[in-house]
Amino acid sequence: MQYQEVYKQGVSALEKAEIEEASLDARLLLEEVCGTDRTALYVHGEMELTAEQEERYLEKIGIRAKRIPLQHILGKTEFMGLTFLVNQNVLCPRPDTEVLVEEVMRHLHDGMRILDIGTGSGCILLSLLHYSNDCHGVGADISEKALQTARENAKALSIERACFVESDLFENIEGQFEIIVSNPPYIKSSDIEGLMPEVRDHDPRLALDGREDGLFFYREITREAKEHLPGGGMLFYEIGCEQGEAVRQIMEEQGFREARILKDFSGLDRVVFGTWHGGSGHL
Repeated sequence: MQYQEVYKQGVSALEKAEIEEASLDARLLLEEVCGTDRTALYVHGEMELTAEQEERYLEKIGIRAKRIPLQHILGKTEFMGLTFLVNQNVLCPRPDTEVLVEEVMRHLHDGMRILDIGTGSGCILLSLLHYSNDCHGVGADISEKALQTARENAKALSIERACFVESDLFENIEGQFEIIVSNPPYIKSSDIEGLMPEVRDHDPRLALDGREDGLFFYREITREAKEHLPGGGMLFYEIGCEQGEAVRQIMEEQGFREARILKDFSGLDRVVFGTWHGGSGHL
């Protein structure tokens, strides 16, 4: 069967499965199987696939039609222009999180220490280290399986200035950091069943569940972060789109100043950050 024909077959199968981005997913899976790029569909649409390629492609389409995340099928995803390994043990990096990373980068200077709470795949910390000079970072996560994935990503990206620690929030964290960043679980427990199947059934529940009101981890991290920030140190969060004012209030009540809310590419609240002025010393 020709390249373009088998692609159309894949799109049709994913549309029947109500996959939102059926055309994109079908193309990416075909490129993965055939080792091609996005131009192949238009330039080499009449290319004949081998029987093995066709079989492998339709098998992957069948898996995606069961609402298995595309990233899990591919075993990787792009984030901040870098390729990260992903699996069922980590939250799949999402484009909205790039807003968080880009904002941290505006305040990041050479030689700073960064702490990433709930590091998961390590995509936030490793992106910051990749695009900075002489910064060092610690990624903390309660899941050892997630940390294994983060370490694999650090090795694949040849980043040696990161270490990963199994820790329930700050439990096993020592020292101070000029930057603390986190994309904590922020979905209300009662809302999880209503999420897309790809998220509800395949992302780690630990990375989703923000307890009763979705704000549990913001309160805990903000309170404990003060012990690990010097005066002038900064705390950055990704948030749910309706949590901006609540998280800003949590930070202000704990003594953080200049707390600001930033919007994502869709115009929704996505990042809250502020500066700690209660510690001793200055940056």
